[in-house]
Amino acid sequence: MSQRNMEQENWIIYLLSLSRMVYLFQAEVKGIGGRKWGYINEKGDFVLPPKYDMGREFQENGLAIVQVDNLTGIINSDGYFIVKPKYDTINPFSEGRAAAIDGEGYKILDESGKEITTKAYLFIGDYQEGRAVVADNNEHGDYLLGYLNRRGKEVIPLSYEAASDFQDSKAVVKVKEGGYSLIDLTGKVLKSYPYPFVNYYGEGMLAFKEKEDGNWGYMDESGKVVIEPKYMGVQQFIDGKAIVTVENHNHDYFGLIDRQGNFIIKPHYNSLLNLGEERYALGKAIDPEKPYLFPKYAIADSNGQIYTGFIYNGVSKFKEGIASAYNDELTFFIDKRGQRIEHLPKINGSGSLAFEKSLIKGDIDLRILYFDKKGKLIWKQNSIIPLNNDYSVIENKYKPNKDYLVYYPQLKGVKSQESVNQTLKDLSGVKPTLAHTQLESSYAGDFDVSFYKKTLVVIEIKGYDYPFGAAHGMPVRKYAHIDLKSGKFYQLKDLFKPEADYVEVISQIVGEQIKNDDQYSYVFPDSNKGIKADQPFFISEGALNVYFGPYEIAPYAAGFPTFTIPFNEISSIINRAGDFWLSFH
Repeated sequence: MSQRNMEQENWIIYLLSLSRMVYLFQAEVKGIGGRKWGYINEKGDFVLPPKYDMGREFQENGLAIVQVDNLTGIINSDGYFIVKPKYDTINPFSEGRAAAIDGEGYKILDESGKEITTKAYLFIGDYQEGRAVVADNNEHGDYLLGYLNRRGKEVIPLSYEAASDFQDSKAVVKVKEGGYSLIDLTGKVLKSYPYPFVNYYGEGMLAFKEKEDGNWGYMDESGKVVIEPKYMGVQQFIDGKAIVTVENHNHDYFGLIDRQGNFIIKPHYNSLLNLGEERYALGKAIDPEKPYLFPKYAIADSNGQIYTGFIYNGVSKFKEGIASAYNDELTFFIDKRGQRIEHLPKINGSGSLAFEKSLIKGDIDLRILYFDKKGKLIWKQNSIIPLNNDYSVIENKYKPNKDYLVYYPQLKGVKSQESVNQTLKDLSGVKPTLAHTQLESSYAGDFDVSFYKKTLVVIEIKGYDYPFGAAHGMPVRKYAHIDLKSGKFYQLKDLFKPEADYVEVISQIVGEQIKNDDQYSYVFPDSNKGIKADQPFFISEGALNVYFGPYEIAPYAAGFPTFTIPFNEISSIINRAGDFWLSFH
């Protein structure tokens, strides 16, 4: 066979393989015990059933990161584990490598699932240009950074106090002796700079500060100052332009400069986003006195021409001339002039739309949907959770304001259904909320059916309340224990004999767990004063669980410290003839 014919045959085989390729898409299902992830085909049918606690998208290499029983692994498109679930987490692949984290630290996996690093590190970043930033402590306890190559070897020794990703085969590092250097892929120093801060290398330009508390400017690779330090904040140069921040009357404003420091877009905006393909989103505060509120965005080009009013709440990056945007009511696609593309889907709610392989994926109001290229709905998450033939939990949506979203449960078939469902709405945060008014905080609420047995259903109600401008919001967590036959909501006291001092018994057990179990080492010393009579709790299979709110006995980062107490530990005080116990036994 001639070389030409062989090439033609190989091309035909490649085209046939593309025609047989089955694309898989992540999909989440609500059920008894919480949520599970699986993978559907382009028709919306499950190919890999929803059995994973978490399932990320399939990457270009045909692999997906999934989680089972709080451990993370990697599957191929047949659902076969190339890495069995054994890591705490695994980061997405970059350049054919993924960082996996377990109790020992960070390690690198190749696409066969093999660990290619010979030791664990304190940190490993994503690969870029064949290098990944890596960090560890040396023998003196100093935290230092270097670089790994794609074989997992330390190709540039860990000797820097700071290190950036490589771009155009160059990276900025902070040397231990002070100052910064520009290095190549071998670690060779190309140029050193005697400044307290150097960062954001891009297109031959570096941002720098002359003084620690000074402003930012730009220099070229030789160290020649090109733009004098005069900006409060800077970003790297992309396509000959950079976003910078200036201060005016104690507020930060964003603008766009060229390589000479001339403003293309003047610093009049509370936000400025590079959307790619020579397009920018200009953000203007709804209330100038409250710039921390989410801004409204207009679309502009790289010459500063503005195409729309300030009408969008969010805009994604452009890809092949198309981006998605959303306003107070809808999410839709826009063209490069910021105009809605009418023949593509528009969805009620806030979020993003994107072309993903053969479908259009929507991530709208915390829910995933899929459409075909003509806009026909292919798949959406279930809104009914059957318990048995007589009872089911139905998901309802309440969104009176762009910043207030609640998914709340309603029971079908339960005794005193109207009263039960009103209580569930109240617990979930369904309350009168003004529609076209800027709220002072955002709220997102949701629920899961965490437990169901006999006539007892346990519904976990959760939420997150974020006051605009705050460092963080406050999470909400409640559990409703409902007897489906009677419609009764059980309290903690209903589990125990009337004469039992359950508060004292459980408080002692919680105290012992804090004292003897290392997993509770984060609890503030002497903060545990015992439980209350109405302590938050939930029932799980074989155990009572009591929990505390953020800051009650532990730092905010600890979330809701939870203590699991097997029923056999407290069997002497349980009211085994009581309605609560009998509802699930």
